[in-house]
Amino acid sequence: MQLISAVQIGKSGISENLIETIKSHFKHHQNVKVVCLKNSKRDRNSIKAMAEKIISHLGNNYTYRVIGFTIIIKKWRKPKR
Repeated sequence: MQLISAVQIGKSGISENLIETIKSHFKHHQNVKVVCLKNSKRDRNSIKAMAEKIISHLGNNYTYRVIGFTIIIKKWRKPKR
């Protein structure tokens, strides 16, 4: 089982297809790295807003961390309280 997988956000932004792709990556990986490309909005506040939107679609078992233009999403075994 690999530890990390990578997904990119482009000009289309966050879509249902992106959410489904992230969910499928979590079947085989513990962490997913989401990289925001230059075509997407690239300021700190919009990246945090994108991370919040992704986490709200995924559920309670996930947390995130923003590092630069990258969002690291981690899946926990138990739901976050």
